Amino acid sequence: MTDSTFDAIVVGSGIAGGWAAKELTEKGLRVVLLERGRNIEHISGYVNATRAPWEYPHRGGRTQDMVRRYPVLKRDFPLSERNLDYWASDEDSPYTEIKPFDWFRGYHVGGRSLMWGRCSFRWSDFDFEANARDGVATDWPIRYADLAPWYSYVERFAGVAGSIERLPQLPDGEFQPEMPLNCAESLIAERLHTRYRGTRRLISSRTANLTRPLPGRSACQYRDACSLGCPYGGYFSTQSSTLPAAVATGRLTLRPWAIVTEVLYDRDRRRGTGVRVLDAITRETSEYRARIIFLCASTLNTAWLLLRSATDVWPGGLGSSSGELGHNLMDHHFQVGAQGRLDELGDRDVYGRRPNPSYIPRYRNLFGDRRPYLRGFGYEGSASREGWSRAVAELGVGGAVKDAAAEPGTWTVGGTAFGEMLPNHANVVTLDHTRTDKWGLPVLAIDCAIGENERLMRKDMAADMAEMLSACGVKDVEPFDHEYQPGMGIHEMGTARMGRDPRTSVLNKWNQVWDAPNVFVTDGSCMASTACQNPSLTYMALTARAADHAVRELNRRAL
Repeated sequence: MTDSTFDAIVVGSGIAGGWAAKELTEKGLRVVLLERGRNIEHISGYVNATRAPWEYPHRGGRTQDMVRRYPVLKRDFPLSERNLDYWASDEDSPYTEIKPFDWFRGYHVGGRSLMWGRCSFRWSDFDFEANARDGVATDWPIRYADLAPWYSYVERFAGVAGSIERLPQLPDGEFQPEMPLNCAESLIAERLHTRYRGTRRLISSRTANLTRPLPGRSACQYRDACSLGCPYGGYFSTQSSTLPAAVATGRLTLRPWAIVTEVLYDRDRRRGTGVRVLDAITRETSEYRARIIFLCASTLNTAWLLLRSATDVWPGGLGSSSGELGHNLMDHHFQVGAQGRLDELGDRDVYGRRPNPSYIPRYRNLFGDRRPYLRGFGYEGSASREGWSRAVAELGVGGAVKDAAAEPGTWTVGGTAFGEMLPNHANVVTLDHTRTDKWGLPVLAIDCAIGENERLMRKDMAADMAEMLSACGVKDVEPFDHEYQPGMGIHEMGTARMGRDPRTSVLNKWNQVWDAPNVFVTDGSCMASTACQNPSLTYMALTARAADHAVRELNRRAL
């Protein structure tokens, strides 16, 4: 082997890419892991992880200069000086919005595994069978039974805290002890269970935060500073978990600053032969060769890469023979729910900073319930007491203000729903050759919007939470439906969906590109639908399953 020839290439080092690197190296393959951004070392690279608010020049907030330089990132919470370096530059990496779409990216080793929300839910057959049952898009080529052992496998390694609930729509897993609800959430949970006879249930969200140590990782410290990187390894990330495992094999080569611009394709053998790479620093071009290729660059970047590959064979790119490459872009729609005031527990307060929300699993369009829309939603929420900052708005002075600020405020409770977005062929990404990024590469054009099904669902998403809070004794309940546009959920999925037929899908049941079976796609682009649960645990399970299949196929010389 030369220094540019390997058994396997993995493109992208986030949640899916880290798992691919771990699984393939542990199964004996020499792997090169290509990341377009810089390296962030575990622990030493988390420069702000233990910094106090007063140690930031602007108390961790945003400046007008940041707002100017990050016109997309400013639209939501990610823009702050606390972890600004973790987010891709809007100036260096622009894109074209045919319709408004928020694309929040992390271009560094670990990708968004350093900043993700860590909610880790299994999907059920309600989800895997939904497209076939509803006659929407294309049927998933797998069912829950195909993925269940892989869910267990990745849960044990990643460390997922959760409670056993025996809900058919939210399968239980291999859990560490759950993170307990606080007293107000526990009160609401008890009342909700009684009021709806267990059909609606508030639980502690299943989360990839450790409540018991794992080798090389400590339990969560309840700092709720996960988006800064965790020096304790208290939550799952590439840096804390999969990358050390891959490095320990001695078979991993990590190459940061490597922008993969094309999958090289042999039209006679119908196989990918390697990738072309642009050095992000020197801008020199090189090639890497391998027997198998895993594309894990995240949904939109993987779509961009496929659209640019094998265009001498298919003008639409590698995997476009079905006409579905780039299509069916999805997200979870949210920013809708309700909140109110709880006039109880005045002598109780919150201890610590639990890093996960409470969760109400889906209950709509299940078990005989029928709504004027398809699919459903779940709620993420919390209950807390207002702090001293509530007094700032009053602009008061004197001892009375100080006394008021020193006392805990009112208990507030609420939640926002995350709803399923249906696959739609019209929601598409294409290459915009009229614009280029910092490296002279064409950018993506994104044309995506929610449809009537999602708009109908949002009515229930607000009304149901208001109804539940009122039924549980919460006062002054106010439903809300804040502005939402696709991408805000940071759960982009689709563009290279799995399926049963090469005429209607890009990938087969093992995540292989139909037109190049040694090219695997296991990030969010492979998804045929979104369910309403957070998707990252499913990416992990799909990646581990695909890697196992790839090595077995290699060993029998089928690739």
